[in-house]
Amino acid sequence: MRTIIEPFKIKSVEPIPMTTPEDRHEILRASGYNTFLIKAEHVTIDLLTDSGTGAMSAKQWACILDGDESYAGARSFYRLESAARNLFGFKHIIPTHQGRAAERILFSILGGSGKTIPNNTHFDTTRANIELPGGEAVDLPVEEGRHPELIYDFKGNMDVDALRHLVVSRGPSNVPLIMLTVTNNSGGGQPVSMGNIRAVSEVAKEFGIPLFLDACRFAENAYFIKKRESGYGSRSIIEIVREMFSYSDGCTFSAKKDALVNIGGLLCMNDDDLATKAKNLLVITEGFPTYGGLAGRDLEAVAQGLEEGVNERYLEYRLRSVEYLGEKLLSQGVPILLPTGGHAVYLDSRRFVPQIPQEEFPGQSIVVELYHVGGVRAVEIGSVMFGKYDSQGKFIPPILDLVRLAIPRRVYTQSHIDYVAEAVGEVYLARERLGGYRITYQPPLLRHFTARFEPV
Repeated sequence: MRTIIEPFKIKSVEPIPMTTPEDRHEILRASGYNTFLIKAEHVTIDLLTDSGTGAMSAKQWACILDGDESYAGARSFYRLESAARNLFGFKHIIPTHQGRAAERILFSILGGSGKTIPNNTHFDTTRANIELPGGEAVDLPVEEGRHPELIYDFKGNMDVDALRHLVVSRGPSNVPLIMLTVTNNSGGGQPVSMGNIRAVSEVAKEFGIPLFLDACRFAENAYFIKKRESGYGSRSIIEIVREMFSYSDGCTFSAKKDALVNIGGLLCMNDDDLATKAKNLLVITEGFPTYGGLAGRDLEAVAQGLEEGVNERYLEYRLRSVEYLGEKLLSQGVPILLPTGGHAVYLDSRRFVPQIPQEEFPGQSIVVELYHVGGVRAVEIGSVMFGKYDSQGKFIPPILDLVRLAIPRRVYTQSHIDYVAEAVGEVYLARERLGGYRITYQPPLLRHFTARFEPV
């Protein structure tokens, strides 16, 4: 089999910052050992997130110039509405400035005190937008998804039996919606099978509860279905996408992932009454329903990106790039979550640095050392992001404790990925000397963004 190459040519380049280990030692200290607080000008390879960090295509940049900046009824909105409806099939397409804005609007209407919202695994902003108005976010991953070393095709699936039990025990009236994240980001970027989407939908319909997809990486999920699920090998990506969404009643969508843009999001649904309430909230904080906090040029870029993001050749390259990094790390003995997901490779912090207790944030220790060694910025998806304390002050660890190496779309070449693998390998060889961290400052919500740390 020939090497899978990038299905594009490079037309514009940006210089990469280079620093020394001595520079990075001081940068880490000044930033409170939180990579979110490091200036981008001090980062050599930036794998903090794949959200909004991709490279747009020549056609997308052409769309920027063609954007209609009318306040109401812009031509660019109707192009986006058509592109989104062609894929997702929903009646109401509501633009927002990014995915978390769609979440805030949705949960402001349907959430609140006494409400429980299940998911395969909620990501950080989703959980915060549920909890802020007083709701409870519950994770229901399948058992296979709890074991990083286990190879299983669809570890992102939701536990359907647990979902049914939750709905019955809490009462359907207290479960205003069910969410399903595709792919499952907090669970290692793992895909959700079509069979699981269908089964979750059946439970939702049985109890009269709407099902919403957190659809940030819907195209990557569709490609996994094509490659791994029986009966889908000959189906086109667009056909698979349409079937995925046909089982749901709506979605929240960050266009900064699979729509290949730097800003933008969508809130989509079929329910007329819910859409009216959503648009009323949208006007207050985001903008008129035909621009939703975005410029016309952004609407055009999202519309074009939706078309490019479901291109099978692009998706083949995308998933192979992530798999390649995983293979390089495995060859060095580095413990990662298996199999590799669609947008990132996840290091298994518990096996990487078993000497560090979870309440001392082993993932943060790895993230700090990776930046110190190679100027590579990653993010902890574990005890910092999701760890909690009970009423007696006892630490409650998350199901998984991971470090995410998120690959921006169409940005880095194979040699960049080789460099990352070398840096991670160097950290792993020196893993026994790594120690834990304690928090010196944290905000009440989403602490990982702005918390500050010091070595234990």
